[in-house]
Amino acid sequence: MAPVNMTGAVVAAAALLMLSSYSFFRLSEKKKKRKDKLSMRNGLVDAIGNTPLIRINSLSEATGCEILGKCEFLNPGGSVKDRVALKIIQEALESGKLFPGGIVTEGSAGSTAISLATVAPAYGCKCHVVIPDDAAIEKSQIIEALGATVERVRPVSITHKDHYVNIARRRADEANELASKRRLGSETNGIHQEKTNGCTVEEEKVPSLFSDSVTGGFFADQFENLANYRAHYEGTGPEIWHQTQGNIDAFVAAAGTGGTLAGISRFLQDKNERVKCFLIDPPGSGLYNKVTRGVMYTREEAEGRRLKNPFDTITEGIGINRLTKNFLMAKLDGGFRGTDKEAVEMSRFLLKNDGLFVGSSSAMNCVGAVRVAQTLGPGHTIVTILCDSGMRHLSKFHDPKYLDLYGLSPTAIGLEFLGIKNGVNKTLLISSLSFLKNLCILITIPILFLSNIFHTIDVFNKKSKSYLHDQKELEGQETKTNLHEEEEGLIEISLVREAKEEKLERLKKRRMSREEYYEEMMIMEIWEEMEAEDNLIEIDISIGSIV
Repeated sequence: MAPVNMTGAVVAAAALLMLSSYSFFRLSEKKKKRKDKLSMRNGLVDAIGNTPLIRINSLSEATGCEILGKCEFLNPGGSVKDRVALKIIQEALESGKLFPGGIVTEGSAGSTAISLATVAPAYGCKCHVVIPDDAAIEKSQIIEALGATVERVRPVSITHKDHYVNIARRRADEANELASKRRLGSETNGIHQEKTNGCTVEEEKVPSLFSDSVTGGFFADQFENLANYRAHYEGTGPEIWHQTQGNIDAFVAAAGTGGTLAGISRFLQDKNERVKCFLIDPPGSGLYNKVTRGVMYTREEAEGRRLKNPFDTITEGIGINRLTKNFLMAKLDGGFRGTDKEAVEMSRFLLKNDGLFVGSSSAMNCVGAVRVAQTLGPGHTIVTILCDSGMRHLSKFHDPKYLDLYGLSPTAIGLEFLGIKNGVNKTLLISSLSFLKNLCILITIPILFLSNIFHTIDVFNKKSKSYLHDQKELEGQETKTNLHEEEEGLIEISLVREAKEEKLERLKKRRMSREEYYEEMMIMEIWEEMEAEDNLIEIDISIGSIV
């Protein structure tokens, strides 16, 4: 029988155990994730916030930036104001300024009122809203359907005692006075009071909009109550930072109370001071001039031209001609001016290209996002707020007849109303060309620098070669000179040798015998004598011829 391989068996068993453990772990994780997804939230209040952040594809593709929209219209009350209403009511209850059974009053153009009417019943409270009568009628209908009471008033300046915000403040005081009288009445324990037609004299003088069971009133004061700002600093801002993982370059939004813009801008810049935050302001509002020029002034406020309603714009809930406590908390890098026409065109563009049915303030925010993209250039991440849906704007902003009456009927095919034609953003193109130009400059500078270095090296090499060549020539010349000198030396040596040889020859001649010498001398003398005789004969002949 073959021996059993114990090592192989142990390894196989260990591998099987690890595989089983991994499978169990993965299954547990999946169950945990499924449980997290299916986990319930604690009532309506717990469903407020944590809204999705979506990429607005059409605007992103047109600008070359990542333009993201925070879908606040998905809150239970249908707008970003749910966060504000929740924070205001929670802080009022904690501080003892509001009690269950009390009534929350507010002056609102619509969205905050709807949110208060939605949240208040969750805490056992009621809501009374004062709304300007030029707001979309469906907003007041929604508020009444939610169980709140609605008081519609004519729009006037905030300095007027009958401005809808000032009336709302008075209504809270009236509710508190009524509650105080009811408590005082219960303390008298049924003391007789003279009545006329079944009512006390005081009841006749001060008719009330509220029931006798009210425990008091609380004025929400969304414009000046910093709970508005804190709702976004503690909630919306951190959500945006988490959802973008900190990869955000700019934030832009319009301002009414200023709470959204202030809370988010301050949180983002506290996290990273390089995040740019901007205002987009509708016609008639003075915030744009305040941010860009430091002066709260608009053309509509010029002498003799001031309108009864300075916010002469189709947009609702945004634009103001005073600085609120909430707005003063904002940290802004600049601002842009939007128009009604741009907001209308943007809303139709988003509906046609992205399926987003947004309201006037959301559309204006998206106009601001494109303006920021055109300013910063491509490659940036820009976040804005989609405040509410178009469902609350059917009677005005989304009514063709109403728009036609004011010459605001949409006519654009694309984004040409913002300078983007046929998918080409002129500002983007210019900024891209400028970027490419700067990039070319940045690339050219080191190339020229390197070229100069290479040229210097080349000149140095050439000079080095020339120097070496000259050196070689000098060495060659020296060599030739040396060879010439050697040749001359050899010639001299040969001449010396020849001279020596001649000398030797002469010496040899000198060594001849004296006899030979004398013989030669005799021969020379004889020869000389013979020559002398010949000369005499010639003379005689010449004389004879003469005679």
